[in-house]
Amino acid sequence: MYRGLLYGICRRYITQPENAEDVFIEGFYKIFAKIGSFKNEGSFEGWMKRLMVNECLMFIRKNKKSHMTVELGDLQIDNEDLSALDNLQTADILKMVNELPTGYRTVFNLYVVEGYKHREIAEQLGISINTSKSQLILAKKKLRQIAEKKTRVIGLKGQIDNKY
Repeated sequence: MYRGLLYGICRRYITQPENAEDVFIEGFYKIFAKIGSFKNEGSFEGWMKRLMVNECLMFIRKNKKSHMTVELGDLQIDNEDLSALDNLQTADILKMVNELPTGYRTVFNLYVVEGYKHREIAEQLGISINTSKSQLILAKKKLRQIAEKKTRVIGLKGQIDNKY
């Protein structure tokens, strides 16, 4: 019943399908092992999602391929027009998120998708609040670049299709 939802969480954080499957199975094992600790406070689905996110974060920490030590001080970014995203489908956006470096992707998912605050992200990942903020800014910037490149390719394809 929850397979798609929980596996989707794993895939958002972990790009390699076989690693995501391992984390998914380990996460489900923990859900079953800790089911007695669910106190009926909040939704059961939310509790399971939190356990699965934590399992993903543990996997990322163990593999330490994430470079989340970039400190850019008080880096600011303007809310630029994201019209490039207007022409993209959800699957395209998920693929673009998967192209992000692990650190960017992890912070982006925690902040944008899961709704964590930078303080919570910093605690979860063992980084500073400023690092969390800078990783999010850099993730958005990188996504914008990927989206613009992708929409240029889509535009060129459309021009070619219309010509021939």
